[in-house]
Amino acid sequence: MEIVMTGYWYIVQVYTGHEKKIQSNLERRLSSDSDSDKELQDEILQVNVPISTTVKNEDGKRKVRSSPTYPGYVLINSRHEIGPHSENSIGQKSWAFIQETPGVMQFLGNANNPNANPIPLSSEDVERMLESSTVEEQEPVPEVTFAVGDKVRVIEGPFSTFTAEILGIDMQRQRLSLSITIFGRSTPLELGFLGVERL
Repeated sequence: MEIVMTGYWYIVQVYTGHEKKIQSNLERRLSSDSDSDKELQDEILQVNVPISTTVKNEDGKRKVRSSPTYPGYVLINSRHEIGPHSENSIGQKSWAFIQETPGVMQFLGNANNPNANPIPLSSEDVERMLESSTVEEQEPVPEVTFAVGDKVRVIEGPFSTFTAEILGIDMQRQRLSLSITIFGRSTPLELGFLGVERL
């Protein structure tokens, strides 16, 4: 999905675990044939749930897991400012449309007065939050549950099935410095995070 950087971006608090369902519900309601929603289709430009993707080894198998980067929150992009007291009627209508969606709790951005118009995000905040939305198109980042000194089993390469000790972890390169014992001698080895599994 192409990220739209025009208009106004808001954070909406929703029930945790229901982010994608609420996104689908809003998009479905916006694409309905109702004449009253045609105006909203032009107003609400995008509903976004930033997703993070991690990879981990479980029982020797590579597992990819995607989950919301900000559990309990959905981003809304609109053409005009949204709020119960917005200067234009479409802003008020958009606010009511989103608030009436099952699972939506409230707009964030005005903690001092929840009945006031929510404050839109800055463009810098939007860019930072949406960077994670494109992770699925990139190589997933392995989830690291290892620590220096841990014993692991090598599961790839010529030393597969050997037991090794972790000597160092390079997060930037996603590599482990290992020590394995071959014929009674300690031998250094370097592997990617997915090349080993916990014992």
